[in-house]
Amino acid sequence: MRLWTQDEFVARRQAEWSALTAILTSGKPLHKLPAADISRFSALYRGACADLVHARDVGFTPDLVSYLDGLAGRAHNLLYAAPPYRIGAAWDLVAREFPRTLRRNGRFFALGMALFFVPLIACAVATIFFPEFAYQVLSREQLQGMADMYSEAHTGRDEATDSGMAGFYVYNNVGIAFRCFATGILLGFGSLFFLLYNGVVIGTVLGHVIAAGHGKNILTFVCTHGTFELTAIAIAGGAGLQMGYALIDTGGRTRLGSLRAAGRDLAIIILGAAIMLFIAAVLEAFWSPSAAPPPAKWAAAGVFTVLLTLYFALAGRTRPAPAPGLRAGSQGLVGAPRP
Repeated sequence: MRLWTQDEFVARRQAEWSALTAILTSGKPLHKLPAADISRFSALYRGACADLVHARDVGFTPDLVSYLDGLAGRAHNLLYAAPPYRIGAAWDLVAREFPRTLRRNGRFFALGMALFFVPLIACAVATIFFPEFAYQVLSREQLQGMADMYSEAHTGRDEATDSGMAGFYVYNNVGIAFRCFATGILLGFGSLFFLLYNGVVIGTVLGHVIAAGHGKNILTFVCTHGTFELTAIAIAGGAGLQMGYALIDTGGRTRLGSLRAAGRDLAIIILGAAIMLFIAAVLEAFWSPSAAPPPAKWAAAGVFTVLLTLYFALAGRTRPAPAPGLRAGSQGLVGAPRP
């Protein structure tokens, strides 16, 4: 079989290289091209890669090899470019998918809430009535530091401090929620532990500060952002329990297959919890320590609690289609006998 010379090779392949170049210079992302053009692009890209390999193997001039290398590289970048960010998809996640997914997996959500808030409330009450209980959970130095932190009401900070604290709160809150979720891979026992642990610690600190006479200060500080932060931690822990359950009850699949089946719901729940933690961090950095009067902070907490409850209960629901023959019209019900 006679090998082509470089001139013959270029003459035979130039048309396809030009066609591929035309697609690359059109400026259109691949997903916006007609289906026929996408199929054509795929064939041209494979051809350019094969031509590049041939040119290198045969020993054609460096200029031709460089040209084909650049052409194949640009085509590769177009083919594997990241999909465009869509605002609509983000809105759909927040407005519909997150609350729907939580309701669909409501038993894990409820279990996460119970495992977190029951020990939190129990330890807070126990510490208020039996102050020595706190020293069985945390050291005297830690507890004294928390009491000192809330010994005076927050009256505002400078903007630079607020901005710096926002980043810290995001990092801290995400770290807690991540441990509650990720350790669910240990058949759910890790999530169980961290939900209980965080509930006990937070409840003990809360009860200790209240028993020290600073209850108004700490409750006024945490009431607004705590609505989002504490709920998000419980949601993350519930997702971890769901992950653990998927590894235990596989429904006849392999454990990996069962985890993949639950993966979409878990991803939606964790993304939703992350958004809640971000909101909590912003509130904790800018609103909670502000000089706003306590009634305003409590009012905001009440409004956010009601809105969040309604959001979880109602957001993303679709209206059922009317039954055939019962569609309301200007002449009464369709299909109903006329008087």
